[in-house]
Amino acid sequence: MKVLHIITGLGIGGAEQQLRLLLRQLPTQSEVITLTNPGAVAEGIVADGVPVTDLDMAGNRDVGALPRLARLIKRGRYDLVHTHLYRACLYGRFAARIAGVRTIVATEHSLGAVQIEGRPLSAGARGLYLAGERLGTATVAVSATVARRLERWGVRPDRIHVVPNGIEVGRFAYDETARRTARARLGVPEDAFVVGGVGRLTGSKRFDRLVRAVAELPRARLLLVGEGPERDRLLRLARERGAADRIMLHGSCQDPPPPPSPSAALPRQHVPDLPSLLAAMDVFVSTSHDEAFGLAVVEGLAAGLPVLHVTCPALQDLPADAAPGARRVSGSVPGLVDELRRFEEAGPRRLPVPPAARHYDIAHSARQLMTVYENAVRGPAPSEK
Repeated sequence: MKVLHIITGLGIGGAEQQLRLLLRQLPTQSEVITLTNPGAVAEGIVADGVPVTDLDMAGNRDVGALPRLARLIKRGRYDLVHTHLYRACLYGRFAARIAGVRTIVATEHSLGAVQIEGRPLSAGARGLYLAGERLGTATVAVSATVARRLERWGVRPDRIHVVPNGIEVGRFAYDETARRTARARLGVPEDAFVVGGVGRLTGSKRFDRLVRAVAELPRARLLLVGEGPERDRLLRLARERGAADRIMLHGSCQDPPPPPSPSAALPRQHVPDLPSLLAAMDVFVSTSHDEAFGLAVVEGLAAGLPVLHVTCPALQDLPADAAPGARRVSGSVPGLVDELRRFEEAGPRRLPVPPAARHYDIAHSARQLMTVYENAVRGPAPSEK
């Protein structure tokens, strides 16, 4: 099966890295078009052997990109087009139809309770989404929570298929040597208490609450892995709270990392990857109040970390005993201070990998997606007379 994936951009982000993980598992002949920003994840996909084309779209209203995209699709003679993220779903579905492709799958990665990819859930956003959705064959939701949200938005239930996000579970197994090495690279003492978080540094993630909470614990350190527009504000807040020397903003981390390049200025082993950074932490906290899945929480659990989270559809969609090391919290600063103080006093501990982490193995997600592909290509069963 020849499949074209169309995505809005390929900088480091959850949906972008999820696409790369799936491409490593899917038994298809795959190609990728990114509308814009062929960043670090594009480099990783190409290194994995999948070609990536940059459409070089100028912005949301660059309607000239539509015929260019349609020509590329027609030239490729694809059996199926799979779109990812809001803008790519809009342009990709229309372009696929123009190019004569009728089998179109779209994944909804980022539909939250009050926003979609940072856009408010307005009537206009909903109308555009539904107009494009009707041109497709199937819509994939990354969690049962997102599937319910899509239904409430007006997507027909028979068009929605749940294929959860996934991780390479074995890569996150706790490694004591990786912990010591990562802490040494970060300049963190071996006996320090390290609170961790992973995600884009945006207001919706509410990492400012984590900064405030850690600032109240004089011996604690905070390690945030991610990049985004809130970076300077978080650093300023850390200075104001007298905790600038204990707040570490590591920046984004491509996961999995690209294969080592002979021309790289720094050997790959000198750069901590995400499993190593998680190994350096003692407790993982997700303060975000609006998630479509909560992949970082699952990664923290796979690393054997105790986890505090405000919301995580990935866990809410499973039985309560699937993640005994995770606890839902309000996310208030006083509440976080109390919770973190208890972990600090108890000392470091690593937990067994829970069923929830193993449930979200990327190989299982890829098999589910292939079933969606096969059914979409085959078409609906003939109705009985």
